[in-house]
Amino acid sequence: MNTAARAIAFISLLVLLAVAGCAGYQIGHQSLYRPDIRTVHVPVFESESLRRNLGERLTEAVVKEIESRTPYKVVHTPDADSTLQGRILRDTKRVTGQNRNSDARLIETQWVVDVRWVNRRGEMLMQQAGLPVPLTALPDARQDTFVPEGGQSLATAQQQVIQRLARDIVGHMEVWW
Repeated sequence: MNTAARAIAFISLLVLLAVAGCAGYQIGHQSLYRPDIRTVHVPVFESESLRRNLGERLTEAVVKEIESRTPYKVVHTPDADSTLQGRILRDTKRVTGQNRNSDARLIETQWVVDVRWVNRRGEMLMQQAGLPVPLTALPDARQDTFVPEGGQSLATAQQQVIQRLARDIVGHMEVWW
């Protein structure tokens, strides 16, 4: 065997060893999520708010986020691999800016949501990055500001908060490194 053939064989062997050494790793979005979970049951989020349909709207947004961003399949049966439950603990609205006639011109809305993701055996799956211990519940607070005079409504601000919360909740479903 000549020198060029030996060099090609050696390089091929190195490439083969490098690829075989990485066989335990996953590449792509699949590696961000738990391989032992395939299905998620998402019951309607409970709401302690007096505003109607907030729990239903947040549940719908979370289900859409799970379906579009994760490999999990959302099912409507409690015997799924896991269950994601949530509760809107608080939603507030307060005026942060007024005109000279005391009309509200800048209003802030803020929500606090408690979320739990457990597997079929009742073990907690959701953890928040940056904390040293797993949480039994993930309190998440989001706020948004809207300007009535600019044409934005409370419903628009609520929808923005719902979308952000849904993205954050599904983001916490990623594997904690």
